[in-house]
Amino acid sequence: MSTARAHSPGSAGTREGTGARSSPPVLYTPAEAARLLKVPESWLRRQAGQRRVRCTYLGRHLRFSDADLHDIVATGTRPARAAGGRRTR
Repeated sequence: MSTARAHSPGSAGTREGTGARSSPPVLYTPAEAARLLKVPESWLRRQAGQRRVRCTYLGRHLRFSDADLHDIVATGTRPARAAGGRRTR
């Protein structure tokens, strides 16, 4: 007598009645985020503490999501200067 259960396609790893669960968002520590952004960790912590960049607090723990990092880069993007941007007299 076999004890194996038949699973319908796509049901592997889900509990009955709970449906599929998405994975939790990836959160980076300030050190990890600073390394990815190639900025000093102290700068990133200061900016987050002054609420100048997006960040996430889990209790007292500072973290950065992928969306936070993309927003930090987008906020820091500046338009290029036109050719001959400096005036000569």
